[in-house]
Amino acid sequence: MDALGEREQLRAAVSRRPTDFIAWVMLADAELSAGELVAGEAAAQRALQLRHDHPEALARLGRARWMQGRHDEAAQLLRHASRQVPQHPGIALWLGHALEDAGQPEAAADAYRRAHALMPDEAYMAAQRLNWQRRLCDWRDLDALSRQVRHAVAQGNPAVEPFAFLSEDASAIEQLACARQRARVIAQSTPQLPATSVRTRGPLRIGFLSNGFGAHPTGLLTVALFEQLRAHPALQVHLFALNRDDGSTIRQRLRAAAHTLHDLSGQPHAAIAGSIRATGIDILFDLRGWGGGGTPEVLAMRPAPLQINWLAYPGSSGAPWIDYVLADGFVLPPMLESGFSEQVLRLPRAFQPSDNTRVVEPPPPRRDCGLPEDAVVFCCFNNSYKLNPRSVGRLLEILRRVPGSVLWLLSGPGDADARLREIARLQGVDPARLVFMAKLPHPQYLARYRHADLFLDTHPYNAHTTASDALWAGCPVLTAPGQTFAARVAGSLNHHLGLDCMNVADDASFVDTAVALGNDRGALRALRERLDLARRQTGLFDMHGFAGDFTALLQQLAHAHGWQGAGTA
Repeated sequence: MDALGEREQLRAAVSRRPTDFIAWVMLADAELSAGELVAGEAAAQRALQLRHDHPEALARLGRARWMQGRHDEAAQLLRHASRQVPQHPGIALWLGHALEDAGQPEAAADAYRRAHALMPDEAYMAAQRLNWQRRLCDWRDLDALSRQVRHAVAQGNPAVEPFAFLSEDASAIEQLACARQRARVIAQSTPQLPATSVRTRGPLRIGFLSNGFGAHPTGLLTVALFEQLRAHPALQVHLFALNRDDGSTIRQRLRAAAHTLHDLSGQPHAAIAGSIRATGIDILFDLRGWGGGGTPEVLAMRPAPLQINWLAYPGSSGAPWIDYVLADGFVLPPMLESGFSEQVLRLPRAFQPSDNTRVVEPPPPRRDCGLPEDAVVFCCFNNSYKLNPRSVGRLLEILRRVPGSVLWLLSGPGDADARLREIARLQGVDPARLVFMAKLPHPQYLARYRHADLFLDTHPYNAHTTASDALWAGCPVLTAPGQTFAARVAGSLNHHLGLDCMNVADDASFVDTAVALGNDRGALRALRERLDLARRQTGLFDMHGFAGDFTALLQQLAHAHGWQGAGTA
């Protein structure tokens, strides 16, 4: 039975038996899973009326509040439910989710550990615990948790989230298996809309679905491209925003650049899919994929005849509802195609656009950033979950071999910074040589790259938007490209800048290259000058050229599916 059929049966059940507490709880689950937040909340409230303060009903109301973005209320409700039934692993798990978003990261980790302890053989619990411990740089039991999660994927268990799995040192084939297993569960429970086809005449209606249309990495990467696409008469760009208007300048620019920006925040999956279908979209880009806040259920309904995985999820969707993946020849070479369920479309330039209208402002003085006046500054502003023993080990080795240098990191959640300083101390590096930058508004963050001499990348999950930021701001990026899409993005950016010398083969080369540069100020200056020239002379940051290549590729694709041109429809 599909999800719609299950909900109809449960609605009929509570209509026949309005005092059936269990049916109301089950209906709350079904409605929330379908994105029907109002109906899910109402079902949970009705269950609470029938059994005041019951933990199962409290948990469903907490889940509804969490999905509504009312994170503090969600955490309070779920904590109350969990205290009543401390041995309930599912409630402990939901509590972890709510505490994450309520800004209580260490408490969230405790909740995930408790959920896993209650169900130690359950892969989903292990994966959630592992993912959050990575974010906190808490590497206790890391290898054992990773083995459990990878074994679950190998056994066909669909419980592991594909986005979190990108941080494991797994192959592209393993990543595909993980995504396929999750997609299969959604496909089995999601009804599809009637089939449709690409229009034969008229401008192509191109849709982009994302929860990042605002001051978010997706908005920052795409806004200048959308502004350029506005000038192409063959395309009509529609943005389908899953996130509310954040009042940012980026959101305003996105609205102005698009033919229409459709605000679909808080709407059920079926309503979102219906809006896309009613707009007559020919080609729909999924700009979230398996990342948090995405809606794979919407894509699974097949609202558009052609659907493409691009930009936000750096791997295969594994989904039967995604037809193509948009990449380039470096980030997804032919040797990796076997790790993708989609047909591969390649741009002649780097697959990742960028906002080339940004101005890099002067930074505050070094002392105000916590930096020594004359030290060589290595930086890595990747999110904390991309740090791991291997990546941090090579960063610390570089510090040991470049006297007086410092490592500038993005401050992580909870006690992550303190844990990294303790790791440095245990490996013989003065913890004071680790400097942490709090998260800042984008212009202020971008300005600080002027104080950084060299960006040191992570493995197996590269810098993506962060690498683009660093290069735009004039800070070279050193990376060791791997054998997955997520491990090759920074390498693609370097390659398309003509800086393949910054793409090294292995950890030893990574350390040696960074040490050589760190001990030679003249070489660092020459590298920055070379980057500055490459930024101006190569096509990496040329959004006018990107828009032309992008349009040509979509026209070619549409022609292959029956489109005859942009004349009158």
